[in-house]
Amino acid sequence: MSQHHPATLIRATGPSYFPIALVARLPYAMMVVGVLTLVVSGRDSLAFGGLSSAMVGLGAACFGPLLGAAADRFGQRPVLLVAGLASTTALGLMAWVVYSPLPGAAVLAVAFLVGATAPQIAPMSRSRLVEIIAARISPARRERTFDATMAYESAADEMVFIVGPFLVGVLGTALDPWAPVAAAAVVTLVFVSAFAVHPSATAVRSARGTAVETAPAAELARPALVVVIAGILGVGLFFGSMLTSLTAFMGDHGNAEGAGLVYGVMGIGSAAFALGVALFPASFTLRARWLVFAGVLVAGTAVLPFVGSVAQMSLLLLVVGVGVGPTMVTQYSLGALRSPVGRSATVMTMLGSAVIVGQASASVLTGTLADRFGTGAALVVPVVAATLVLLAGVANWVLSPAPAQSPSTRMVTPPLANAGTSA
Repeated sequence: MSQHHPATLIRATGPSYFPIALVARLPYAMMVVGVLTLVVSGRDSLAFGGLSSAMVGLGAACFGPLLGAAADRFGQRPVLLVAGLASTTALGLMAWVVYSPLPGAAVLAVAFLVGATAPQIAPMSRSRLVEIIAARISPARRERTFDATMAYESAADEMVFIVGPFLVGVLGTALDPWAPVAAAAVVTLVFVSAFAVHPSATAVRSARGTAVETAPAAELARPALVVVIAGILGVGLFFGSMLTSLTAFMGDHGNAEGAGLVYGVMGIGSAAFALGVALFPASFTLRARWLVFAGVLVAGTAVLPFVGSVAQMSLLLLVVGVGVGPTMVTQYSLGALRSPVGRSATVMTMLGSAVIVGQASASVLTGTLADRFGTGAALVVPVVAATLVLLAGVANWVLSPAPAQSPSTRMVTPPLANAGTSA
């Protein structure tokens, strides 16, 4: 490992890294909603649209962690180049098959393919940055840089998961229902390829040498890691149920298309507080953060079924956002710190896939409830999702030994080298 340490992460990665990584993750956030919009328009069935977007989630869940494992094994560059090409093809196929005379089964198969080939940019970026911090940033700056990076990455995720559905709405309304899926295909081809060939993809391997120690796969099933995956699945369930129940709520108020805009309000509080996590004192431990902000999430969502106007809903979502952002940052930080040696990309893709699975399955469930029992019933689902996040936080508190929680001691060694400790 080189003894020369760049002063900042931006110097270590190069200035082009962050803009490319940000845009490259947009298609992932557009896929579920884009497929839903496309299928509802092309096949004229909300239920079938929901089923199709659930297939996207299922594809991502089955193959996302495998892409992560492949990246840990062969490096990110070849895996992302192949996935990017496959994803572009699958999205193009999706735009065509919906309007083709082929049966519904063909649409579902292609939707599964869209999820299965989705390039896992956000988890790959986290994994790449965590390893660069461990290899290239001076030990004195490592802990602060790690906190700030996890905060930024989660804020970036928040942003694209709100901007993505919003873009789908704009493109679908202004141009055509197939436009968002076509746009996602183009962005994938250009930006995922750019992310794959970026010099930072190989910087990690050359920094730590070619002999990469890899922990046994069984270590991925440790309770301390499983509880983080359960918690972030709850956040995904919250995203899906919130957007779907909000769409029903806005429909009741005569403006279903405006759901994306109102949903965006939640992103303001969420992203602001996600970035603010880097400023929290070390004494405010990760296990405590999870409980505090999940508590805010539960308190906010508990009011949802009683909201009467769009203005009240916007105000409430601003508050709810305060709970979402820091919870995600905390979960990703714990995931990074608990990753078994050499399995960082695998763990990050497992967390990313859990968000998508939650989003897709909650969308289907919430949509069904809204159709059968009305908006009131649909607005209860985000409360259940938030409660799941809090319960996982309680389990995490029990599984996290207090002394090892102090962030000031956790980054003395590279984060992936001390993964055996319970952070």
